Amino acid sequence: MKDVELLKKNGIDVAHGLELLGDMEMYEETLQDFLTESETRIPDIKKYKELGDMDNYAILVHAMKSDSKYLGFTKLANLSYNHEMESKASNIEYINAHYEELMQEVTHIIEIVKQYLNI
Repeated sequence: MKDVELLKKNGIDVAHGLELLGDMEMYEETLQDFLTESETRIPDIKKYKELGDMDNYAILVHAMKSDSKYLGFTKLANLSYNHEMESKASNIEYINAHYEELMQEVTHIIEIVKQYLNI
């Protein structure tokens, strides 16, 4: 049996995720999907930031925000939302100033999810 407390003590709102996804089996499948998506999404977010391509950057951080909201990653959802709004406003200064914070949080979430799923 997996340790749901590991998720909860790391700020993940599992109850919210279960409200939206129904049961632990679906929740865990969606966690796995998040990891799979992150393998390409994170490098692409970096690439678009470096290119100054705010349109594609906004699309990817929007997707990360949506996934994070579904899974109860509240802090990551909020950070992603801020990046989405600022990239849509072409505020590259904000993106550059707050990029590391976003990447630290997504990396932290990925590590916790991998630990939870025993990957």
